[in-house]
Amino acid sequence: LPQGDKTVEEVEEIEEVLAHHSDFTEPFYLLLIGSDARPDDPSMGARSDTNILARVDPVADQVTLVSIPRDTKITIPGHGTCKFNAAYAYGGVPGVIRATNDLLGVEVAHYAEVNFDKLMELVDALGGVDVEVDVRIDDVKADYNTYDRHNVIGPGLQHLDGSHALTFARSRAFPDGDFTRTAHQRTLIMAIVNQALGLSPAQLPAVVEAGAKCVTTDLTITQILDLALQFRDAGDLVIYSAMLPSFTQNIGGVSYVINDAEATAEMMALVEAGEDPSGIVSTKSAADVGGSGGTTAPSAPAAPAEPAQPEQPANPEQPPAAQPGGDAGAGTISGKPGTGEGAGGDAKPPAGGDGGGTDAGAGKPGAGDSGSGGGHAGSA
Repeated sequence: LPQGDKTVEEVEEIEEVLAHHSDFTEPFYLLLIGSDARPDDPSMGARSDTNILARVDPVADQVTLVSIPRDTKITIPGHGTCKFNAAYAYGGVPGVIRATNDLLGVEVAHYAEVNFDKLMELVDALGGVDVEVDVRIDDVKADYNTYDRHNVIGPGLQHLDGSHALTFARSRAFPDGDFTRTAHQRTLIMAIVNQALGLSPAQLPAVVEAGAKCVTTDLTITQILDLALQFRDAGDLVIYSAMLPSFTQNIGGVSYVINDAEATAEMMALVEAGEDPSGIVSTKSAADVGGSGGTTAPSAPAAPAEPAQPEQPANPEQPPAAQPGGDAGAGTISGKPGTGEGAGGDAKPPAGGDGGGTDAGAGKPGAGDSGSGGGHAGSA
């Protein structure tokens, strides 16, 4: 059992809060938790910077990812009004599971926790991942540490090693801050799954064993391998991607993300039914609830996919500033992953913003972008 550095008491407390789930013959909810401890900042890490609920349906070959923004306003018993990431600080993994169950009306059956520095090892264990980058990322705060190399990631199809994948998942240097970052994190998860399922049955056990060392979870290595082989043998895996319908509000000088409960209930009904929830958005703002300031979390329905952009030579010109875009679309994953452009340099940005739609692969990278505000679909 990849329990990391957790004590026996901690493991038992986690088991008590998880819903009972015996096998992979029916859909279940798995909570992905990412903590952001940094070697050059001891104050970081006692919080969950990434919180993604995954509905996994092994029978229908489908996964739905729903991000919960870390600044989402919640109430924690004994602590009052807090941001969602405080659930980890006050209650550890069990606290995050309880907060997720309460917020989304689900019963989490399994969890997987990865520290961001271990994310690098996980990606490197896979030999890197192919990601369609929507906008140039040049953010020193997103680097592994202030003493390491500075990563600059150009737009377009990129093959990211662990260090660059960390920068991609960590950066908040966008007009809408954490909203784009959560979309990038879901895109990276899709890329990791894509890379893993592209491996041969002979390669998969060694990679799963290496990856399990980077993750703390209640799943055994055998269960992880069985699930991976089940998805791989089934063929096309459809991945839906969405974010909690919400808007921002300043309360007492503190900026919160406010959950739109009605829209969230509508979204979760689609999630539970195995349908695409990406088109459900909040139409509310802080003004609707008598607050001040804030924006509505971006999202949009899927847009039709366009052919993948060819590799472009390096371009020193700064691409246009990122526009708030949403998530959308089912990513259909099959075949082996294609190779992408090396990470680090600038490249000419593809036309449009984030793309949605369905990508199918047979060894070549799938369709990437179309229209602004569309969102990432899976790539083959």
